[in-house]
Amino acid sequence: MKTPLDPRHKKRQHLVEELFMIDFHKQKVSTDTKNILIHIDFIDKKISSAAPEFSIDKINKTDLAILRLAVYELLVEKKEPSKVIIDEAIELAKEYGGDTSPAFINGALGNIKI
Repeated sequence: MKTPLDPRHKKRQHLVEELFMIDFHKQKVSTDTKNILIHIDFIDKKISSAAPEFSIDKINKTDLAILRLAVYELLVEKKEPSKVIIDEAIELAKEYGGDTSPAFINGALGNIKI
C-alpha cells in the first residue's frame, strides 16, 4: 500500500511545477510562487555561483525550478533545516528530473553558502 505524500512535499511539487511553467509562458501563479519570483535575481545569482560551469539559461528547466525553490527555502524563507530542504530537492529531482539531476542538485546545493 502506497503511503500518502507529506503535505509539504505536495506543496513543493506544486511550486516546482509552477516555477517550471513560467519559463515557457506567463500564467497565474500562487502567492508562494510569487514570493519566490520576487527574489529571483538574488536566487539566480546564488545558483550561478554554486554551479559556475552552467549558466542559468543552460540549466535544464526542471533542475532550475527545483534549485530556485530550494535556494529560496534555504536563504530567504529559512523555515526548515537545510538538510531537510536539500533532501527534499533531491527527491524532487528524482521525481521530475533526469538521471543526472539528483547529483547535480545535490552538488549545486552543497555549494550554497548558508
